[in-house]
Amino acid sequence: MNTEKNRKTWIIGHRNPDTDSIVSAAAYAALKQALGHTNCFAARAGKPTPQTEYIFNRFKVALPEFIPDLIPKVSHHFSNRITTIGMETSLWEALAILEKSEHRILPVVDPDGRYHSLLHYSSFAQKVLKMVNPKQKTVIQTSIDLLSSVLHTQALVVHNPREIRKSPIIIAAAEYTTFSEHLGAHIPENTIVITGNRADIQTHAIEQGVRALIITNGTMLAKDLRERAEAKGVSILISPYDTASTALLIIYSMPVTSMSNTVVQPVNLTDTTRKIAPLLSTAPGKTLPVVDDKGIVVGVMSESDLYGEPNLDLIMVDHNEQSQAIEGIEHYRVLEIIDHHRIGTVSTRNPITFINRPVGATSTIITTLYQEQHVPIKPEIASILLCGILADTLNLKSATTTPVDQSAAEYLSNITNLDLEELGRELMVAASNITGRTAGELIAQDMKRYDELGYTFTVSQIEVEDPHEILERKDEFLSVLETERNRGSNLFSALLVTDITALSSLLFIGAERRFMNTVSLPKQEESVFVMRDIVSRKKQLMPILSEIVERYARL
Repeated sequence: MNTEKNRKTWIIGHRNPDTDSIVSAAAYAALKQALGHTNCFAARAGKPTPQTEYIFNRFKVALPEFIPDLIPKVSHHFSNRITTIGMETSLWEALAILEKSEHRILPVVDPDGRYHSLLHYSSFAQKVLKMVNPKQKTVIQTSIDLLSSVLHTQALVVHNPREIRKSPIIIAAAEYTTFSEHLGAHIPENTIVITGNRADIQTHAIEQGVRALIITNGTMLAKDLRERAEAKGVSILISPYDTASTALLIIYSMPVTSMSNTVVQPVNLTDTTRKIAPLLSTAPGKTLPVVDDKGIVVGVMSESDLYGEPNLDLIMVDHNEQSQAIEGIEHYRVLEIIDHHRIGTVSTRNPITFINRPVGATSTIITTLYQEQHVPIKPEIASILLCGILADTLNLKSATTTPVDQSAAEYLSNITNLDLEELGRELMVAASNITGRTAGELIAQDMKRYDELGYTFTVSQIEVEDPHEILERKDEFLSVLETERNRGSNLFSALLVTDITALSSLLFIGAERRFMNTVSLPKQEESVFVMRDIVSRKKQLMPILSEIVERYARL
């Protein structure tokens, strides 16, 4: 199995992704593919919201692949440029392949491609030394087919050609009487005899019913003996080599499994590089096979791969702050950022494409990129892009909505023949259904982490048609916010509950009393504040929270 090592680019949104984040990743990946970047794929860093699931199911678009984290793993560094060999490959053929292998190891696989063992020079040398020990009788495990292949024999008579079993080797170099005694010390039907043009030896070996008779120097067998061999079930092979060469080569007719190492275990694609680093340091050639979850060999991992550049690049959409990015992003090269939020603290190793526009949704930016590249948008992609814009702008009624969002929505509506108001109502219903969902689920589904003046805090947002159910469960939500605050050592954790009917919000805050004393917002109840006419977290709420944090920092 020979394959080329390929790089992959994941297009991914922020942790706890909302609809706009996942839609942007999927639609931008489709644009990249259309432009010929076939190694670009959409990914998501969290569970989709019910609204997002509704959209992708309705328009029959596959959700991006779920990537829980980007902690460096074998899958990000391994080489899939590898050759494997089957269990019944002869040692001669295997060593020829191993000699040309850049990794100096050969994974041995079963007929389904699953890992069985590893061939490497140390294992081969150790086992050959045991076999050629003059104090022991030479016994090899082989088949008639393997013998014929390695010795390049002319097969005159063949019985059970593919059966692999152990056979003692007798070189009939002594006189007839001595040979007869040697053969008598073995079970003839298991024994392989090597001889030259000696009719007496040939006759006796055939009459005793040996497993195989190998005649050297290309000497042919008399016709009457051939007929007798067929009757007695003796395989007859004519070797073109002399007796010494034939005896030497016969060892290499064994299947590779007789010399491969079954102790060395492979690593899995999902193993972390930290876990496998000590394994590689002691592995043969400092290299190990890589298998998938089914045990199928997919490549190799060496120490040089471990410390080299990963085979994965990233494109960030709908965020640009590292605190909101998927865990482990700092280990990879970011090629592009496409976003509509404030510019945060993310840094890159090299210059990149950075598109940041003051519009209501990243889906709007992706739509304009299709137009700028003159790429037609498939109806299903246009449908989810339209949903992304409507979801992030509250049906174009949010304070973040711009004429560019309006224009993009109309453009996509014309492509899809979807009514903006009707689709908007459907998305609101899908987003506002909180029945049967825990406070933890609702707070986590769209939670972002921010850094301000050395303080960290989280702000979640949910949209409802009626906030009364949330108020009735106030203690449950505040308890989860307090847990989240303590878990992340945050200054505070907040939840913006947006009434999509009244276009106003309530702000739940979990924080210590000292911070709460700096919050001078209209209070609905204890730890719950009225945010009249505020529906946008990024444009309306964040400036207020930044001001509160600044006031707290001055205390």
